[in-house]
Amino acid sequence: MDKASFGFIGLGVMGSMLALNMERNGFCVAGYDLEATKVQAFISNNPGRNLIACHTVPDFLAALEQPRRIMLMVPAGRSVDDAIGGIRDALQAGDLIIDGGNTFFQDTERRSKDLESIGIHYIGTGVSGGESGALWGPAIMPGGPPEAWKMVQPIFEAISAKVDGEACVTHVGPRGAGHYVKMVHNGIEYGDMQLIAEAYDFLKRGLGFNNERLHQVFAEWNRGELESYLIEITSEIFNQTDPETGQAVVDLILDEAAQKGTGKWTSQNALDLGAPIPTINAAVESRILSAYKQERVTASSILAGPRSPIKENPDDAINWVRDALYAAKICSYAQGFALMQLASREYAYQLNLAELARIWRGGCIIRARFLNDIHKAFQRNPDLPNLLIDPDFAPVVNIRQDSLRRVVALAATHGIPALAFSSALAYFDAYRSNRLPANLTQAQRDYFGAHTYRRVDREGIFHTQWEDERTIE
Repeated sequence: MDKASFGFIGLGVMGSMLALNMERNGFCVAGYDLEATKVQAFISNNPGRNLIACHTVPDFLAALEQPRRIMLMVPAGRSVDDAIGGIRDALQAGDLIIDGGNTFFQDTERRSKDLESIGIHYIGTGVSGGESGALWGPAIMPGGPPEAWKMVQPIFEAISAKVDGEACVTHVGPRGAGHYVKMVHNGIEYGDMQLIAEAYDFLKRGLGFNNERLHQVFAEWNRGELESYLIEITSEIFNQTDPETGQAVVDLILDEAAQKGTGKWTSQNALDLGAPIPTINAAVESRILSAYKQERVTASSILAGPRSPIKENPDDAINWVRDALYAAKICSYAQGFALMQLASREYAYQLNLAELARIWRGGCIIRARFLNDIHKAFQRNPDLPNLLIDPDFAPVVNIRQDSLRRVVALAATHGIPALAFSSALAYFDAYRSNRLPANLTQAQRDYFGAHTYRRVDREGIFHTQWEDERTIE
């Protein structure tokens, strides 16, 4: 029997779809899972394919050509350590383990160093695109040693999404770089989704649009500068009817948004690095707030707010929301890319942000037309600190800021929560301000804690003996 050129441990949805993608592209694939039913389904559901189903770890390892290429598609956390522990002693120097899950990048850093000490290559790989992307072409973000990347480059390039003939995969950087980039990708995704949700809420709650009108609006937006996967599927969602009740599916879904942790990790890491990402944070907090369903139901009968609908011309309002959404989207992506720029220096990842924008153009959840413009921005200036000051992006946001202000103001006036829109506008205003009120904050800190401050008119560190000074522990 021929040996498999690639093996998967974990034959759930993502693992099995990636395996079928590889097989379709000419590679023999071996698969193993702790659940025997998944192994059986792997082979019985795909007769005649160049697949090898393995029921034990020894059989799985024996089925692979050497050096072995093994991809783990198991839940992040302890399951990854358990999977590695189950094969580690049987591997040989030069073999490769790939973690394709949504793993916290610091865990990948730890595992990389551990396996490197015994000569085993390790790649932490972000994979974006969901079930369909895994089968037909995801965006892939591998991080690890260059020699390990070369072992999988032909395979990953074959199975990834393609845009303009280019594969949506690149070697991201060393150690945990791939999983770090996937984490930020998911943080940006959170921001994108929340901005779209707030646009929907504004149009539905504020203007009374029904689902047919919402479908038309988002479908139209998807033919312009907002063209993206998320806008596209949003337009389709409004057309979906529940066969049992005849009602729109979106109206039957409970308003509690779940999360798997990658958005929260992005927020936590940004705080650690001192990177402002308020729109992404607002998206994380909005999901958390949505989980307080019963409290919100109770509060809705106690707390009063404006009840009058927005009386602006609907066609004008659609244009304002469209432009506001695009401006806020740019602010959100600017925050994510600025975070990666900072992390690249902090962790010595040497991230190529132009390449990341390029591979995100296809396959992944945040794929969008304007990623072409982000790609060009970082090609022009790889050290660009923020997209908002790029010569192409700055005028776009400058022109659309009036719409963003109008939408935020109308939302506030009419009691429509807009955490993400508001944070995007505040970020824009703070970033463009040559002076912020932090001077007062520093004065307060010096007053109550003698924390000192710097001055605008001379170098050095200073402290003032404030009147009635008192120290507060």
